[in-house]
Amino acid sequence: METKENIIYLLPKKSKGLKNFLFTRLPVFVVLIAVEIAILVAIFGFFNNYFPYFAVAQTIFAIGMVIYLFNCSMDYSAKLTWMFLIMLLPVPGALFLAWTKNDVGYRSKQKLINNIVKEETKNIIPQDKSAINDVRITDSGTDDLCKYLNNSGCFPIYANTEVKYFPLGEDKFAAMLAELEKAEKFIFMEYFIIEEGYMWGRLLDVLSRKAKEGVDVRVMYDGMCDITLLSPEYPKRMAEIGIQCRPFFPIKPVISSHYNYRDHRKICVIDNKVAFTGGVNLADEYINRKKVYGHWKDTAIMLKGEAVKSFTLMFLQMWQIFDKEHEWDKFLADGAKVRSNGFVMPFGDSPTDVYKVGESVYMDILYRAKDYVHIMTPYLILDNELEAALKYAAERGVEVKLILPGIPEKKAALALAKSHYRSLVSSGVKIY
Repeated sequence: METKENIIYLLPKKSKGLKNFLFTRLPVFVVLIAVEIAILVAIFGFFNNYFPYFAVAQTIFAIGMVIYLFNCSMDYSAKLTWMFLIMLLPVPGALFLAWTKNDVGYRSKQKLINNIVKEETKNIIPQDKSAINDVRITDSGTDDLCKYLNNSGCFPIYANTEVKYFPLGEDKFAAMLAELEKAEKFIFMEYFIIEEGYMWGRLLDVLSRKAKEGVDVRVMYDGMCDITLLSPEYPKRMAEIGIQCRPFFPIKPVISSHYNYRDHRKICVIDNKVAFTGGVNLADEYINRKKVYGHWKDTAIMLKGEAVKSFTLMFLQMWQIFDKEHEWDKFLADGAKVRSNGFVMPFGDSPTDVYKVGESVYMDILYRAKDYVHIMTPYLILDNELEAALKYAAERGVEVKLILPGIPEKKAALALAKSHYRSLVSSGVKIY
């Protein structure tokens, strides 16, 4: 561990270049997966060479898989993608579809997550009747959306919650440092990306001091960080400074459908009193300390009050997937009340959720909008239903504006976004 200027580094400084790449786990992962793919290709070639009726068999098999696609509950964009793949590579494509749909090796984990989210914690935070029945909610026409969200998970609507908006990552970072210093009981952090540097080093300094004071500090990050930004032994290094740490579905050197399940959440909860969420990860580019693609703009919010309970629950649902004993009551008992004139309803998708909760909320907003809908997003990858909702809102006179990055983080994502531009603009959607 290295400490300087109130910044903690748990990993040695990495040198760049071929040498650094060769002496990491990533090349091993790549080689092993390549070997597995080569074996599959060899098996396919074997059957192709030695069975004269193989072409007929694979055609029949592919037709069966297409019929299956027509009758399954998958959305139409995904169906078209799979059909295209099966048309190009009938047997490998069909086998890949079957293997993906069956979640080989991870179906039990998916069932476990959904059981926790849908069954065990479904009603653990009771809905305050005075909030859901408030005339401002019932007259707004959104009370049915509130009911939908509460039925799709445990997402009550709350009064008595303040919300502060941060237009930049730097603003969130400053507020988070200040709030973390006030922690007395627990700190829960769940982030898609954590990378060592100034931002995470400053936060880690506060977290380690709080852990020494007896605060329960838990950190969870997406398992992809294990091979790209952190290391497999990072949780052990965190434990040495008193912090509990877990990767969500760490990467393994085998071909597996669990790579589909990534944890993109950005949640920080302090004492069930303060919560942060938004698009800001814990890496230096998010606070413009490091320039990667020019000026980086992600937004965030801070909540204080009753609605923070929902973020505590969302964190625990992911953290305690594999724990035999769950601690819902221990951390959901206390909270904070503040005076506020509005209402707040936090909600979230699970990485294994069968329902598109986030998309359903967007669709509801677009179909109810009367004056304007302004959306700022790093990616615009739409299915047919969401594209139709955007176009319909614009065509009935709603001002629909989309802001996307001028410099793409991922060129493939930008190419997919551009494939929607002509259709959206023709309906009156404005893209900046």
